[in-house]
Amino acid sequence: MELYGDERIDYLLADKSMQIIQSPTAFSFSLDAVLLAHFARVPIKKGEILDLCTGNGVIPLLLSKRTVAKITGVEIQERIFDMGKRSVQWNGLTEQIDLIHGDLKEMLPVLGHSSFDVVTCNPPYFPTPARTEHNTNQYLTIARHEVYCTLEDVVKACKLHVRPGGKVAMVHRPGRLVDILTLFRKYRIEPKRLRLVYPKRKKEANILLVEGIRDGKADLKILPPLYIYNQDGKYTEEAEEIIYG
Repeated sequence: MELYGDERIDYLLADKSMQIIQSPTAFSFSLDAVLLAHFARVPIKKGEILDLCTGNGVIPLLLSKRTVAKITGVEIQERIFDMGKRSVQWNGLTEQIDLIHGDLKEMLPVLGHSSFDVVTCNPPYFPTPARTEHNTNQYLTIARHEVYCTLEDVVKACKLHVRPGGKVAMVHRPGRLVDILTLFRKYRIEPKRLRLVYPKRKKEANILLVEGIRDGKADLKILPPLYIYNQDGKYTEEAEEIIYG
């Protein structure tokens, strides 16, 4: 597999059965993506899954270990999309995973309306800063800030492409919780499962996992908290199981 610039190949799973192309200057996946791939409920054998803001395809790759359903990923940054495309090819998953280079706001002609059983998304977390505050690395600015899509754009796209009764799973920051729940309701995605992730006990939550069902009935379940580290700095048993399998 050909690599460009500062790209490297990392093992994605503890058993070393899957590899992924990463770049310290363009894109490397974070714990957020791993947690979302574990949190999302996906069909095992049949169905269609869509991952928006797919980056280098980390979530489709992780989900492919849990399901044989078809998975489509959408990424707007061409270089990062290309990294994901090559990773899918390298792992021999081109028949199951299809990555698309494009804008999630313009996918209706490509993906169709209400076509997916599950939509996952790890979107940019932060409102667009003033241009003078942009990161000097454009890849990181686009990945982290709402430069090309707002939170509302993301929720609207999720609703557009998930079928009635289908699930939408998202990872975000707890500070946007009210915005997320408000937008879910606005676009008829009823929040059903919510989990807060904490770096360790007695610390504030820093990751939010939420799942909704399109046209679902009101009934939100607050799941037990997830702690990533014990007080000694080692992974908790649950975090270690999620991260390493």
